[in-house]
Amino acid sequence: MAAASVSKGCFVFRPDFKKRKISVPLEDYFNKGKNESEDSKLRFETYQLMWQQMKSETEQLQEQLNKNLFDSLIEFLHKSHSYFNKSSREWGYQIKASEIPTAAIVLGVNVTDHDLTFKNLTEALQNNVTPFVVSLQAKDCPDVKHIFQKMISQLMNYGTDVESREGENIQVTQKKTHCSMHSLSSWYMNMTQSELKIPRKKRTLSSQWHSPPVVLILKDMESFATKVLQDFIIISSQHLHEFPLVLIFGIATSPAIIHRLLPHAVSSLLCIELFQSLSCKEHLTTVLNKLLLTTQFPFKLSEKVLQILTNIFLYHDFSIQNFIKGLQLSLLEHFYSQPLSVLCCNLPEAKRRVNLLSDNQCENIRRLPSFRRHVEMQTSEKQVSLLTNERFLKEETQLLLENLHFYHTNYFLVLRCLHEFTSSLPKYPLGRQIRELYCMCLEKNIWDSEEYSSALQLLRMLAKDELITILEKCLNIFKLSSEKHLNSTAKTIEEFLAQFPSLHEDKEEENTSGSQSEGLQKTDLYHLQKSLLEMKALRRTSKKQTKFEVLREKVVNFIDNLVREHLLPPESQPLHEVVYFSTAHVLRDHLNAAPRLALHTALNNPYYYLKNEALKSEEGCIPNVAPDICIAYKLHLECSRLINLVDWSEAFATVVTAAEQMDANSVTSEERNEIIHARFIRAVSELELLGFVKPTKQKTDHVARLTWGGC
Repeated sequence: MAAASVSKGCFVFRPDFKKRKISVPLEDYFNKGKNESEDSKLRFETYQLMWQQMKSETEQLQEQLNKNLFDSLIEFLHKSHSYFNKSSREWGYQIKASEIPTAAIVLGVNVTDHDLTFKNLTEALQNNVTPFVVSLQAKDCPDVKHIFQKMISQLMNYGTDVESREGENIQVTQKKTHCSMHSLSSWYMNMTQSELKIPRKKRTLSSQWHSPPVVLILKDMESFATKVLQDFIIISSQHLHEFPLVLIFGIATSPAIIHRLLPHAVSSLLCIELFQSLSCKEHLTTVLNKLLLTTQFPFKLSEKVLQILTNIFLYHDFSIQNFIKGLQLSLLEHFYSQPLSVLCCNLPEAKRRVNLLSDNQCENIRRLPSFRRHVEMQTSEKQVSLLTNERFLKEETQLLLENLHFYHTNYFLVLRCLHEFTSSLPKYPLGRQIRELYCMCLEKNIWDSEEYSSALQLLRMLAKDELITILEKCLNIFKLSSEKHLNSTAKTIEEFLAQFPSLHEDKEEENTSGSQSEGLQKTDLYHLQKSLLEMKALRRTSKKQTKFEVLREKVVNFIDNLVREHLLPPESQPLHEVVYFSTAHVLRDHLNAAPRLALHTALNNPYYYLKNEALKSEEGCIPNVAPDICIAYKLHLECSRLINLVDWSEAFATVVTAAEQMDANSVTSEERNEIIHARFIRAVSELELLGFVKPTKQKTDHVARLTWGGC
């Protein structure tokens, strides 16, 4: 024993890659725990393909929406250091060169989307302006020294030689305490004088500039400490001739925050230009137009699901990225829960897949409520064929899918036309945004609502110029369609527009004839007064409509007929369940977190999550095999506002020992009591950490109950 070693060793064992655990294919999760599932692999592949298309569409949309903002910023940066590059002794140049060019970007309160915007902005600046772009957050910069450290560490990544860059990084890490503006200026002069250290892809940018600027992006300007920001700006302004710096402030609230954080002595050192990003509401409308209000993607959302996603957006975060994630979750849940979602694809592919449906899938079609209603409307012979003949059922399914596709094509065109008519009405009876009108049309027959009736009344009072403008917009919408029926609709609108110029000539003729009759009657005052009284009486009884009013009435009735014909709710269409996701409660459970309810359920009924048969118990009973925290939690529910720890501990020991009677002989009673006491202390500490109890000085050996009232 004297020679026994007491030292400890650490041994590293490389994993055996040959015995790597086989991962389960993702498509197997669509089986719902069963051995077989209808077309699970095909549904998963369809989901992946559709989501990739939708994702690429949103990325392209994001680039298009940010293009104007990024172009303006790039132009500003190109002009920012023109004074620095010009060697002039003029007083104006000297004053301008002493100010730090600053771009203040108002991005809005959708903070979760800012990271993606700044990531795209960084790439755009590196590709078009300068290779030296640094992005910082307030949490990483508690003082000026950390700002310099972060700047140096990020700027070192632009070297070409990996070994030299690693050596420079090592030097930086060794001398973090010496990071300053002087070290940054020395590094910058070294990089600009020797182009070999600049990456080849970036040399073209540096060649355009004698001294390419260094762009510093402060993502969350409001979160930076005032003293830190002021000191950094003052130091940077003193070295601006050596280190050409450009600041970009990311602002979520208002540009006035700059003058609140910075006094005049500091803000005067900045040459600030304001930039405004696209409104998040307008961004949401554009996303809906691209992803949902189109026939490009067959997947659709029901009214309740769309309302949940828009409510989260409008009342919680204004985040487009979170809205898209919710849309992705809806898409995934639809393909996971609906076996017939295998037909949720483009029309030619869906028709091909119908021919390959199994007998079980045919039965799934017959079980759909919309298909049942469709069968009930058919003749008795056709009903028998649909319920018994598989081939006839597949032919009918193909026809219904084709009708559903045409329904959506007409639906969105008429929806946009109705939106053009109603979006500019006073008080916006059918909503100002097209998503509001879309939700109303999804919910019920819109022509049965009071809002629609009031909108028609306002449309019957439109002026001539307004009506012509709206009709021209609707004509452009319908011309985009290739449907024969809607082509006839476009021709009808063209006929309406052609009648408006002739109204002006008719009006002039009426005026001339009226003046002639007036001139004839001026000679006799008695007949003139008599005719005026007759005209007043006639107007009271029945007013004759002008030709414009007659034409306007025809236009309104024409739009009303279009709405009643094409804006039927999706529930009226057979097989709408194939493409519409309507299980709103599932989406609400995933997105609208309820931690209090989930925590109470887990502690009060652990079987709900653990799925252990031994944890099943009657209501009001405490299972003795439950986790310690669950036992302590259910016991504390029976107590009043103040809980005696001694009584609580004895009750806990009574419940726990009921499950350990068989092991009572293996340990002594003292050891068992110590173990139970330690378990109780740990359970109470966990409840205190979760916020259910807290220590109190009102009574000794007591804790106060914090949640759910207490007596």
